[in-house]
Amino acid sequence: MGYQSLEACVADLERNGHLIRIREEVDPYLEMAAIHLRVFEHEGPALYFENIKGSRFPAVSNIFGTLERSKFIFRDTLEKIKVLVDLKTDPVKAVKNPFGYLNVAVTALSALPLKGRRNAPINFGRTKISDLPQIVNWPMDGGPFVTMPQVYTEDADKPGIMNANLGMYRIQLGGNEYIRDKEIGLHYQLHRGIGVHQTKANAKGQPLKVSIFVGGPPSHPLSAVMPLPEGLSEMTFAGALGNRRFRYFYDEEGFCISSDADFVITGTVYPHENKPEGPFGDHLGYYSLAHPFPLMKVHNVYHRKNPIWSFTVVGRPPQEDTSFGALIHEITGSALPKEIPGLHEVNAVDAAGVHPLLFAIGSERYTPYLKERTPQEILTIANHILGKNQLSLAKYLFISAKEDNPTLHTHDIERFLTHVLERIDFARDLHFHTNTTIDTLDYTGGALNSGSKVVLAAAGEKRRELWKEVPSSFTIPNLFSDFRLAIPGVLTLKAPAYINEAETEKAIAVLNEHLRSVDLKGLALIVLCDDASFTAASVNNLVWITFTRSNPANDIYGINSFTEHKHWGCRGPLIIDARKKPHHAPELIKDPEVEKRVDRLGERGGSLHGII
Repeated sequence: MGYQSLEACVADLERNGHLIRIREEVDPYLEMAAIHLRVFEHEGPALYFENIKGSRFPAVSNIFGTLERSKFIFRDTLEKIKVLVDLKTDPVKAVKNPFGYLNVAVTALSALPLKGRRNAPINFGRTKISDLPQIVNWPMDGGPFVTMPQVYTEDADKPGIMNANLGMYRIQLGGNEYIRDKEIGLHYQLHRGIGVHQTKANAKGQPLKVSIFVGGPPSHPLSAVMPLPEGLSEMTFAGALGNRRFRYFYDEEGFCISSDADFVITGTVYPHENKPEGPFGDHLGYYSLAHPFPLMKVHNVYHRKNPIWSFTVVGRPPQEDTSFGALIHEITGSALPKEIPGLHEVNAVDAAGVHPLLFAIGSERYTPYLKERTPQEILTIANHILGKNQLSLAKYLFISAKEDNPTLHTHDIERFLTHVLERIDFARDLHFHTNTTIDTLDYTGGALNSGSKVVLAAAGEKRRELWKEVPSSFTIPNLFSDFRLAIPGVLTLKAPAYINEAETEKAIAVLNEHLRSVDLKGLALIVLCDDASFTAASVNNLVWITFTRSNPANDIYGINSFTEHKHWGCRGPLIIDARKKPHHAPELIKDPEVEKRVDRLGERGGSLHGII
């Protein structure tokens, strides 16, 4: 739909049964987030908060909470957008069939950003940072955050909207050392477009002008998180997706203002001026801790008439950003394989926090004359994947050859893992990258942005039949206290609490000695963990614990391991130490008192009765 505003979208969702109103007064400190999380868990509707303690502005969340609702919002444009993205990645199609793509070309042309005058809806009024809903999601958060922002910056060398970047980077509104109403914190991760802009501005000794848009038509926040092909502007994409050109103007201070936004915060980031930002409960299911990040000095806070504050809550997946990801895959699923020769599909596994774990399928065609097929082309593809934008933040990449099973897909977690573990040769098919970059939010490496990666490649015939149950003769050393078979061939093993690396190596030596002469052909992976039962309870638990609590170079061991010509491998099962370590960030835990308040909203007469 061509919504002109967030208000129009809210009204449409409410008319069609996709949104409910929370009429009770709610506290922005933990309670709003807890309500959102509970409703999302029940696959419930979007939420409109009418009465927020301490703020005169209402708020909305969970708009993108289900793929069904997201597709409803973009029901008139989704198919055309898929074709537009497909055409951008493969323009030869238009050459071969120009008349077949005329409609899409017209859509793209009509979506060009529209510069207007300053008497736009956003110029209705001005307010202060402290008057905005001060939403705090998790108990240890450093303060209130903007969790659904669209952060706009321009290239100092090529100013103007067509070379601008629109991204979703969290914004801390208060707390820590920020001066109330005058300073806010800007957090962005490695490989983001805003980083390039700030680097260029720093080189010129200039402050970077930043505009933060909140609300507006729903196509705007979605465009801010889209991994668009090179040369396709987020603002153009927003116009095409929303069936309404992105309207903007420049204020008297030279800041770009989104005319249709509900709120716009403008400010400047000066070279090398930082303050601690965080902690913040993040999408890995843990807190990202306080670190120095760019300081933004606030100039103005604009708002339209009857504005609505838009927010989301992040935490251990799945969350609303999971639905974002599903919609993005719906739109761009075919784009990446066209950029990497031989790649058929790649999946950043949401259940493992997205960045820690990638599954990929590629072609293996390099040596058709060999009797035994081994990973070769897929290793080339793996290196390409790990050099690609956000995918470069991954720690674990499991990659298989399509020729071994053409029906295999990367979104079936258990089936894909089983396929790889049946075929992988742990003596040959592990390839490490040490002392490299990982996700800013991932603390398993011990330092910010620092860690390692491993590629686990599998091609060829099955090497083992995986255990579907643990043999009755199997035993573990007394040092370990419990074990469970999580999925075929994967054992979770409760180990003593982590002390240090030396004690871990002693424990591994005990395990190695105990299992050295045991028939372990059907066992591929042992996960050392703090709770074997919880880790094995579901495949989602398995991948979350295993890959968010381990750093490959530090935490991978093996039965009968060896190092030969700087290549590490093992001749028995692989071992991943996924216990909590002292340098890990704490996991997200809900506040029980707040949960009781949410329970009351679900009672008869409460706004959430029949929903939670």
